[in-house]
Amino acid sequence: MASDVKLFIAVYTDEDVHAKLAEKIRVRGFDAVSTFEKGNDTLQDEEQLEYAASQGRAILTHNQQDFAPLHEKWQREKREHAGIILSPRIPIGELLRRTLNLLNQVTADEIHNNLRHLSDFAEHRK
Repeated sequence: MASDVKLFIAVYTDEDVHAKLAEKIRVRGFDAVSTFEKGNDTLQDEEQLEYAASQGRAILTHNQQDFAPLHEKWQREKREHAGIILSPRIPIGELLRRTLNLLNQVTADEIHNNLRHLSDFAEHRK
């Protein structure tokens, strides 16, 4: 159904991501909340993913070593999530640029049940 198509990714940043990133994303017109804003900073990784999935939000994390296997586990179990966005630890300005690039290029439907790397959205200078 066309009415079920979700265009914009709603972002949920986990406790490893700079606390101000969600606010900086919102200022630019996108939907983003942080683990800290929701009082979820003590949740374990799978609980974070469960919360994000329940809210229809893609989770943005630096924790590749735990979330990549969680993605695979959820795929095997046929569990759905709104997306997992992985990023290395980089300065907040570059993290924001890459996140905005992703948000401007990828729809919520395209990231649904998928894992994406923010390094794919770095601006390559010549």
